[in-house]
Amino acid sequence: MTLRSALVALRDRISLAGRLFAIVAALLVVDFAANTALFVRTNNFTVNNEEASRLGEHLVIARRLTAAAGPAQRGEVARQLSTEHFEIVWPGGRRGADNALRLPNLRDQIVAVEPELSAASLRITLQPLASGGGIGGSMVLPDGTTLGFRSSSPVNWTLNAGQLLRFSLPLIFLLALAWWLVRTSFRPLTRLVVATRQVGTDDFDPLPLAGSSEVRQLVDAFHRMHERIQHLLASRTQNLLAIGHDLRTPLSRLQLRLDGAKMDEGSRSEMASDIAEMAELLASLQSFVETGQDQGEPELMDIAALARNQIDEAHDFGGDASYAGPQSLLIKARPVSLRRAVANLVSNALHYGGNAEVVLSRAGEGIELTVLDRGPGIPTDQLEAVTRPFARLDETRARNTAGMGLGLAIVDRAVRAEGGQLVLANRSGGGLAATLVLPGNVIAAQSAA
Repeated sequence: MTLRSALVALRDRISLAGRLFAIVAALLVVDFAANTALFVRTNNFTVNNEEASRLGEHLVIARRLTAAAGPAQRGEVARQLSTEHFEIVWPGGRRGADNALRLPNLRDQIVAVEPELSAASLRITLQPLASGGGIGGSMVLPDGTTLGFRSSSPVNWTLNAGQLLRFSLPLIFLLALAWWLVRTSFRPLTRLVVATRQVGTDDFDPLPLAGSSEVRQLVDAFHRMHERIQHLLASRTQNLLAIGHDLRTPLSRLQLRLDGAKMDEGSRSEMASDIAEMAELLASLQSFVETGQDQGEPELMDIAALARNQIDEAHDFGGDASYAGPQSLLIKARPVSLRRAVANLVSNALHYGGNAEVVLSRAGEGIELTVLDRGPGIPTDQLEAVTRPFARLDETRARNTAGMGLGLAIVDRAVRAEGGQLVLANRSGGGLAATLVLPGNVIAAQSAA
């Protein structure tokens, strides 16, 4: 086993909680390393030799003059020696009483310029921002007392854009690292979300078993669930097709017996109508089932020609139908199911409204094919329900109608297979507008150009 494979195996065994803990731990380690580097950099803080010499001279003069004065006069001497940017403090307080950060390199630099200060136990510290920043410290006078000092310029730290950027780099790095780690840990869950949206479509692709142990178990359970769903759908489809096939034979026998039976024409006509309606029910059921099955890969087709053909067929049967739109519009879709969908909409419009207007247009990046009629329309509260299988209306639009309530369900299923949707809306003045909204990715390159 290679080192890489061993690391991958170890990573896969870590739980999701363990990964989140590792992310937090990694951020803390990086933060600690950044703070340590800043601490070391601060300890190495120095100034240029000219500034070190000037600061050393100030300290030597202050130490000599303060030591020469009596204890009662030292406060006044300290005040006289203080300037706007350099303050002498008497008494200096207890050495080591504060928690200021020491600057040993700067102390050594000053002592190298003024060796006299080596005997003064010189202490240089970085002052907190609450005290004005800069540097400070203390030194011991010959009588053992302590003299303090503070300098805010020219050796103070000014915050410029470059320093701000350097201070921000650890934070930026931490945020980027956290984002990458979290994104990597949750990438399998993101793929799972995409896969759940593809369940029941032809675009479903199995997910790789990757990620933490919990995520792998979830993906495995999802695959098993998908297999059970597919099995149930396949069983239902086969059962419906078998029922439809088995019923065709008795219907054919009934039709043959009816043709040879001796009865009055009224009864014969009614029985023939019932047999024809049952045959149409079976045809609708078969169309609905076939629309839900795999229709193969999308093909290059002319949806404008398809719409015009439906209008021509309506004219052949004496229907009042018209078409408005481009003469040609190439798309990549499943022609059988899409042709069935358009035919159902045109047939519905002619049956319920007495006329059908087909309008094809480009809408934004997609396509809209709308079939208009001037029929009774559909109650607003039932516009969504009529697209469900076996949905029937009890109002005027459903009276004296054959079928099982599968027409719009077939249309809805067909357009969803292309990534689109069926939109139903009542027209002002009466009638229904049924629109097939297809996404822009179905438009062929020739038409898009």
